[in-house]
Amino acid sequence: MDNKEKKVKKENKEIKTIVKEKKNNGFLKFFIFYIITVASAVGAAILVVKFVPVESKVVTETVNKTMVSEEGIEEAITGVYDAVVTVKSYYGETLVGTGSGFVYKKEDKNGYIITNNHVIENANKYEVLLQNGDGVEAKLLGCDEYSDLAVLSIDADKVIKVAKLGDNELLATGNTVFTVGSPMGSEYSGSVTKGIVSAKDRTVENDNIVTKVIQTDAAINPGNSGGPLVNMAGEVVGITSMKLSATQIEGMGFAIPINDAMVYVKNLEKGEKISRPTIGVSLINVNERYKLFYYGINVDRNIEKGLVVAKVEKNSAAAKAGLEMEDVIVKIDGKEVDSLSKLRYYLFQYKIGDKIKLTCIRDKKEIDIEVKLEGE
Repeated sequence: MDNKEKKVKKENKEIKTIVKEKKNNGFLKFFIFYIITVASAVGAAILVVKFVPVESKVVTETVNKTMVSEEGIEEAITGVYDAVVTVKSYYGETLVGTGSGFVYKKEDKNGYIITNNHVIENANKYEVLLQNGDGVEAKLLGCDEYSDLAVLSIDADKVIKVAKLGDNELLATGNTVFTVGSPMGSEYSGSVTKGIVSAKDRTVENDNIVTKVIQTDAAINPGNSGGPLVNMAGEVVGITSMKLSATQIEGMGFAIPINDAMVYVKNLEKGEKISRPTIGVSLINVNERYKLFYYGINVDRNIEKGLVVAKVEKNSAAAKAGLEMEDVIVKIDGKEVDSLSKLRYYLFQYKIGDKIKLTCIRDKKEIDIEVKLEGE
């Protein structure tokens, strides 16, 4: 027997030993095949042995990541669930509205609850249902129609849990979020829906009010209004407020960013009215030609967008700045305005006492007028 034959025989013997050791692990068929091949196949057999454990490791890691993700959602829900309440609004003894809310603060003898203004409007009596089923009388501390926010209080000893507030600026499109609330009323209280952040900085118009919102595809139904939009850390990043409702549209829900909301909430919980800047004019959209005709206002028909000054209030900020009837406001600090709601949206970004530049068309010429904003 020459050296080459001895070498092959020795290698075949080593392969048989490996097969015997791996027989219980499901590799038998692979190695039997390679035993009867030439020595060059030995390398391939060894490659198979090395590759299979690596593949198994990848599968195991994927399963573990999935388990962690599911556990994370459960923890996030647990972190906020008991802070969520159902809000019931009454006029006398008549139920006039239901929605959701959540406890965001517990201080001294009070627990503080955020909800939407439209949940409690037209009511004079309020009750919240806690997650343990208890009904608790609530007091309205403050509300604001424009921001669609309201703050209620209950006895501190009734509070089960306080929600942790997050930072909506840290959200990214595609992040997982979920809602907790009472869709369709108290019968479905504590319902949880999951989705993603579809867009961070949308502006939507509702009832002639433009609002900056977070868009999500998490299911939001009547009754969810006022409840929390929550991130994977269990932090409230938004307040569900409205749903774009049309038969051909699904998966478009909206929430007020928590950072924006808390600017107003600090005043509302003290019972303070939200003061916003004004310029002191009555305006008509340039496209409302019949209305302009009715008030005897003539506007160049070549102007397609803007707001026509129909009246300037005496001693107002506009009067002091020199704004005149029939001026057409087309921009505010360089931002185009094509509706009254859009002008309000931009205007309310400023504080009383700030100065703004209004770009107007007067006698077919574009002029800039500086206005110092005053309060309502």
